[in-house]
Parts: sequence; C-alpha cells; structure tokens
Amino acid sequence: MRDITNSPINEKMKLTEQVVKSFRAAKTFRENTQRINSLDFSVQGDTLISSSDDESIFIYDCHNGTPKKSLNSKKYGVDLIHYTHASNTAIHSSTKVDDSIRYLSLHDNKYIRYYQGHEKKVVTLCMSPVDDKFLSGSLDQTIRLWDLRHSVCLGLMHLPGFPVANFDPEGLIFAAGINSDTIKLYDLRSFEKGPFSNFKIEKEARDMNIEWTGIKFSPDGKYILISTSGSMIKLVDSFNGNVLHSFTGHSNVRNIPLEASFTPDSQFVLSGSSDGKIHIWSIEKGTKVAVMNSEHTETIQSIQFNPKLMMFASACQQMIFWLPNMEE
Repeated sequence: MRDITNSPINEKMKLTEQVVKSFRAAKTFRENTQRINSLDFSVQGDTLISSSDDESIFIYDCHNGTPKKSLNSKKYGVDLIHYTHASNTAIHSSTKVDDSIRYLSLHDNKYIRYYQGHEKKVVTLCMSPVDDKFLSGSLDQTIRLWDLRHSVCLGLMHLPGFPVANFDPEGLIFAAGINSDTIKLYDLRSFEKGPFSNFKIEKEARDMNIEWTGIKFSPDGKYILISTSGSMIKLVDSFNGNVLHSFTGHSNVRNIPLEASFTPDSQFVLSGSSDGKIHIWSIEKGTKVAVMNSEHTETIQSIQFNPKLMMFASACQQMIFWLPNMEE
C-alpha cells in the first residue's frame, strides 16, 4: 500500500475535482465471508472498524493498510457498529436474541453495558460528536436518546415511518426524519419540548415510493444529506430546509439502504451502487465528478471518507481502501 495517508486533508493536499478523480483502489481486504453491514473511522482517523453479517468485527490500521484485530459477536450478532470517543470501545446493534444496543470493550471483547427498550430491529445508530450521548432508531417507530453511562434512555420519541436521525457537528441539535417527507430539528437541551423547526421536503415524481434510510449533517453544518431506498440522494440546506440538489445516476436495484457520505471539507458526496461502482458529486455544482470502477462484485452499502487522512473506504463483502494517485 502506498504510504501517503500521513498527509492530512487541507494541509499538504486539498480535495479538488482533480484529486477526487485520481483516487484509486489501493488495498482490498477479503477477511469477511458475508456482507459488511457497517464501518466507521475513529475520531483520529488512524483506524477503521467494520462489522459483517457473519458476526465478525475487524479493525484496520489506516496508516499501514493492514488488519489490526478481529473480534466476534456470535451470540448477539452485530450491525451498525460505531466507535465511541475512545478508540478502544464501540457500540453496535444486535441481529439475534433481542434488539438491544451493546457497548463493547474492543480491548478484551467484553460488553460494558446493554441498552434495552427497542422492540424491533434497530436501523439507525449514531454517536454525538462531542460527548457520550447517542441516538438510536428502530422499526418499532421510535427514536431514543441515550448516554453511554446509563442503561435507561434519556428520551423517547414516537415517529412514523423508517426512523432516521443524526447529530449536527457541534452536538447541540439533532435531526429526525419523519415519514420520509419531513425533517424535524430538536435542541438537545430541551428536546422534550418538541422540535424547534420543521422542514417539509416536497417529493418528486421519481421518489414517491422510496423511503429515507439515512440522514447526516455535513462537517461544516451547512447541509443535511438524505439517503434513500432508491437511486436518489437529497442535499438539503440545514438552515431553511430547501432542497439544493438531488443526486442520481447510481443504481439500487434491490431498494436497500445505501450509505452516502460527505468528504471532511463538505465539498463532495460519495455513494456506492448496486453495480459495484462509486459515484462522487460536487456539492457546489450539483454535478457528478467521478464514477469509479472497483473490485467490488456486489452492492456497495457502506462508504465513508476518513475524517483526518486523505483516504476513503468502501465495502460490500470486500473492504477497499482508496487513495489518490500522486502521479496524476
């Protein structure tokens, strides 16, 4: 693996369209026997953690491009894995036994705490960017606010539709998607009073029958990205709720959740596709910048850009690290 990942974004190298187009698959990992269902970079960007349908958890070294550690959750299964603010602990949802969320010590593969309450599969899970709070959303049509230090949830919201939610980059508010047509913004200091803002997102004819499956704030807080069960991603102004762009052109033939992600400088949006290709759009222009062929032979459901280093990762059953081609 070419060791250029020590170059921080916005210092030695900036993300431009030319740099984005130069990204190439640098390292492919084939440790998993089934689909990788989630991945997450550490806050420092030095490691990546992934979970898969075969109950495996792998940790990768981002500087050396090598597997670092493997764990298992055979009894409960594992999905939606996320680092906490400590790189030696993580939270994840369960796929077997019950629908609890579990707080895992990566050092010794032991559970620190369980968070019970959801009555159906957890499909949304995210950590606060600033403290120990986290959000979960379940097919029981509830979103819960938790604190890692307590097993009882801090707040409970009954919301119709596929539950999606996420924190803003300052950890002061969170957004919840309602019925795949409305964004509600809540202040964490007074969320029990209800949302302080509502954005009705008008549906286009081509997205009438698709659900929202994910929601993310951009790192600069200016945008909200809505992933869907179809071949469309919406970019929304986080201050007034206006739809700025509808990103299309990628395929989603099975109508499953495909993760879409921002680059750390909030300039580009990345998404996988059913055909194993990666699509990248410019936020400023609203146009597609690149379509990348890869070694992926199945649908790319998970994709994220490293928060600190010049690299991103994509996953189906294989995991691929992508780096810019320094010779271009």
